[in-house]
Parts: sequence; C-alpha cells; structure tokens
Amino acid sequence: MPENSFEPTHLNQVQKLATGIEGFDDVCHGGLPIARSTLISGTSGTGKTVFSLQFLHNGIKNFDEPGIFVTFEESPLDILRNAASFGWDLQSMVDQDKLFILDASPDPEGQDVAGSFDLSGLIERVNYAIRKYKAKRVAIDSITAVFQQYDAVSVVRREIFRLIARLKEIGVTTVMTTERIEEYGPIARYGVEEFVSDNVVILRNVLEGERRRRTCEILKLRGTTHMKGEFPFTMGPHGVSIFPLGAMQLTQRSSNVRVSSGVPRLDEMCGGGFFKDSIILATGATGTGKTLLVSKFLENACANKERAILFAYEESRAQLLRNATSWGMDFEQMESDGMLKIICAYPESTGLEDHLQIIKTEISQFKPSRMAIDSLSALARGVSQNAFRQFVIGVTGYAKQEEISGFFTNTSEEFMGSHSITDSHISTITDTILLLQYVEIRGEMSRALNVFKMRGSWHDKAIREFMITGHGPEIKDSFANFERIISGVPHRITSDERSELSRIVRGVGSDEF
Repeated sequence: MPENSFEPTHLNQVQKLATGIEGFDDVCHGGLPIARSTLISGTSGTGKTVFSLQFLHNGIKNFDEPGIFVTFEESPLDILRNAASFGWDLQSMVDQDKLFILDASPDPEGQDVAGSFDLSGLIERVNYAIRKYKAKRVAIDSITAVFQQYDAVSVVRREIFRLIARLKEIGVTTVMTTERIEEYGPIARYGVEEFVSDNVVILRNVLEGERRRRTCEILKLRGTTHMKGEFPFTMGPHGVSIFPLGAMQLTQRSSNVRVSSGVPRLDEMCGGGFFKDSIILATGATGTGKTLLVSKFLENACANKERAILFAYEESRAQLLRNATSWGMDFEQMESDGMLKIICAYPESTGLEDHLQIIKTEISQFKPSRMAIDSLSALARGVSQNAFRQFVIGVTGYAKQEEISGFFTNTSEEFMGSHSITDSHISTITDTILLLQYVEIRGEMSRALNVFKMRGSWHDKAIREFMITGHGPEIKDSFANFERIISGVPHRITSDERSELSRIVRGVGSDEF
C-alpha cells in the first residue's frame, strides 16, 4: 500500500447517537452526531422544548444514558408537569439520579453591565452535574432567553461558544433550543445561534388554509449525511412523531393470496378477488355505491374471523350502522364480537399528520387484517396537494408494511361523465381502482362499475351495470349495446355497427398474431 494512502476506519467517521424520537433517526440516517451540539430552532409553539425533553427521556429509558436539562425560562416543577402530560415520569428519573434539572434562570440584576456577562459559573455547574450523574445527553432550553437578558450580542455569543466547546470537550451530545420570528425567515432571532452549533434542525408550524401543519427540516448535520427537505410531524400523546416518507422503501412483500371483496361477481371481475396485501381505491360521484362496497369488504373479513377497522370521515357512526342494517349487515354485532372497529371523525378536527398518527395507533392496538378509509377526498379538503399525497403515502406504506388489505374511497366532483383519477395524486399509489359512475340509459339513471386497473392480475375490462338493492350490491351484465359509457354520453350501437366493429377487431387480431 502506498505510504500516503488513506484507509477509512470507524475512528474517522462521525458516530451517531439514536434519539429514539419516532422517524427522526431515519431522517438523520441514524441519529445525532455524538459529542456535538444541535440547535433546535422554531417559532413559538413548534415543539422545541418537547423535542428536548423527549431526547433526554428516551436516552434514559431506552439506552440507560443519564441526562441534564438546563432551563433558562421554566421552573423545574413546570417542566416535570409538562412532561407528565406526555406520559413521561421524569420525577422518578430525577429520584433515581438519572436526570438532573438545572435551573439557570439569569439574574435580572446582571444586565446592568453588559460587559460583565460571564457563563463561567454556569459552565462549572453543568460540568459538575455531568460528572456527578455520568450524563451522556444535555438539553439547553433556551439560549434565546440568555440573549434577551443582555444587550451585548457578541459577548453572549462568545460565552455560549465557550459553553458548547466545554460540552464537546467533555463528550456529551447536546441539543439547544432557540426561537425564530418567522417560519421561513432567519434561522434564529439574533442571527448568531446557528454559527455556534454543529447541527441545525428547524421545526415549523405553518398555517395552510385553516389548518396548522408541522414540519421538521435538518438544515445541516456537519460531517455526515441526512435526508433533505421538510418532513411532516405531529405532537401526540407520546411526544413528537416524524413521518420520514422519503425513507420508505419499496421492499414490501407481494402476496399471491386472494381475499374476497364480499361481492362474488366483483371477485370474478378481479380474477378471483383482491390480492391480500393490496390497496384498493373505489372512486366515483356521491351515491354511486362506494361505501356499500367498503361495507361488504369489511363484512367479509368479519365473516372469515378476521379483524377489520373503518376510519369514516363523512358519515357519523349512527348513519353507518343504519346504512349497514338497510343492506342486511349487522355492524353492531360485529363490534360486539370484537371483529370490527369503527372510528368516526371530522376531517377538520385535526391536521393530516395527526390523522395519520391516529390511524397508525389504532391499527397497532387493534391489529386488523383489513382496513378502510371513507373517504380520502374528505381529508383532502383545504390542504395542499403535496401534504395530501404525503398523507396517502404514509397510510398506504404503513398498511403494506403491516400486510393489511386497504380499501379506500374517493369522491369525484363530476356527477356524470369521465373524471381524472390522477388529479387526486393517489392513483399511482393504489394497486386496484374501481371506477363507479352514473350513466343515462333510455331516459333513466343507472350506475356503472368498471375495474379500471388491477396490478399483477387479469381483470374484466367490461363496464357493467351496478345496482344497489335491499340485499346489497348486484352487478349485472355489461352495457353490450352501448358505447361511450365512460364519457357520460352513451350511444346505442346498431347491429350493422356491431358487425363492423367485430370485423375490425378480427382484422386487427389477425394482423397482430
């Protein structure tokens, strides 16, 4: 080997510390760099303090790494109470000498002489606590409070740099919070905080339409890789949960096992039923029978002793039970038997990220083999296309990961005629698409059903009449004597036209083969 050649080893690679925060370590490609400082920047209410406490809590609980929390604003008692609302018993960790909360509120009298500002005392207190408790993690909340107490920004920057340098020398991994004024403005309020930190994470809480949407972005992670862009997150009952949709891999297993739709004729049209791990989308105008197909899908699961869960965003629980009864299905009994669970919520009740977290939590607790969402279009109202697509990717990805059959509905705006399925940005994510629509035949309104797409399987291409009876759905023969059904302007084909069409088809077939 040449004398000047360089062989990389683990000693010259940046080692990372898992935060234990759901999704965040995926975005960081493993966690935060060990023995370095990370600035958590965001406007008021973005979750900076919660993030810091979760970082310490997970370190103690999951990795047995004691921590120090340095507070410049809230009292230790308030911090313990706030943490308890997320189910974190920090008091017991304090009692076990696993966590130490250091109250570093600046003395208001110290701001008379700006040049006298000195963090030497604090640095020594932090140093002593780290050594006493053998801490591996430190959280400082927040350095903005220090700047607010003193006018000499350059002096404060120098002292904070000393503090960070000391923490790095000791070898602890540090997170510090700082406040910014605008969601997409300067990184921090005083314009210097980001320069004394090795890493910068930005938390945002942007108002889109009439809803708030939280996102997390890693601006820099010095000396190592990370995922680029903003990732949605929510603050649920267990703290911060980030959804790194870009980290999802298309590695789910594909099954050849079929499951029934609950409608025998539809199973025939799909080549024997839906694939077990597939995502099915029923799209059409209101009243075309989408919820009925979902109900039969769920009923079939319960009949086969498989658990099923329904997330409804357009109808109340009472309406769903009444409709099911009118079609001969007893949803109440299925719930009593523990085979069915129905979750009803207004789409506007919370943000998409919170809805996604609720879906994941309910599925993990109930452990169904089938799930349904009625409807996706209700959730799409008032949100950006990108946010909605990220939500759908999150739901479908999680369903496939858990090997759950998913049946979703989507309400199109057009009452009659063709409509663009791709406008909803979900057609490419689904495996099977059922197209339902109204058609006018002989002066009467009829419903039509077509298996528009089915990945990996033969399926019936015919457009068939779809009826809703007192016993549920009934699929009739195709509209054999009509064309232009999908366009919404059906045209009756004469016997001469049908003969000519058959001749053309036979001619094309002989040329091709």
